[in-house]
Amino acid sequence: MSGTLVLRSRERSCAVDLRSLRRIVRALLRDLLQEEHFNLGICLVSAQEITRLNENFLQHRGPTDVITFDYTERAWQASGLYSEPASTAATLDRLDGCSTLLHGEIFICLDEAIAQARRFRSSWQSELVRYIVHGLLHLQGHQDLHAAARRRMKREENRLLRQLGRRFNFRELARQARSHGLITGLVACSLGFRALFSAAFS
Repeated sequence: MSGTLVLRSRERSCAVDLRSLRRIVRALLRDLLQEEHFNLGICLVSAQEITRLNENFLQHRGPTDVITFDYTERAWQASGLYSEPASTAATLDRLDGCSTLLHGEIFICLDEAIAQARRFRSSWQSELVRYIVHGLLHLQGHQDLHAAARRRMKREENRLLRQLGRRFNFRELARQARSHGLITGLVACSLGFRALFSAAFS
């Protein structure tokens, strides 16, 4: 398996063990989704940050749990902003002439994860993993705009979450912040200009 996976957090509501989260995401990609080539960023943000993204890119008011930006050529074509000839475009999502490159960013609101965990009597760690699964399914082409598609996606989401839950203790994703108050992994996470031309799914 080759590819880039970048995990970042700039949310102080809870401390996340990013090393443990990386192990879960890589197992999800490699073993369950069978994705060999990827260029992915996962950023944990606050309710204020996700609200700004939601309103600026999706024109939806208020916060949401997860927003996925798909940077594959497939999404560019769907947006109508990309007009490269098909013979050239067909190679843009390939890495070393192999399978399609999974390319995108997933923004997750930890405040929403905490709130939804209370609502559904689960843990915020489980909600966090669920949102990652949800985002990756979107990058694989799953949609949830209509009831039937939403049900299919939810079934797949639940199946993957159960399988991950058998292999990992999600509660280990929580850790204590260091005494000086800094949380490892709190770094700036920039959308870059690519997001201005991406297809976005929530």
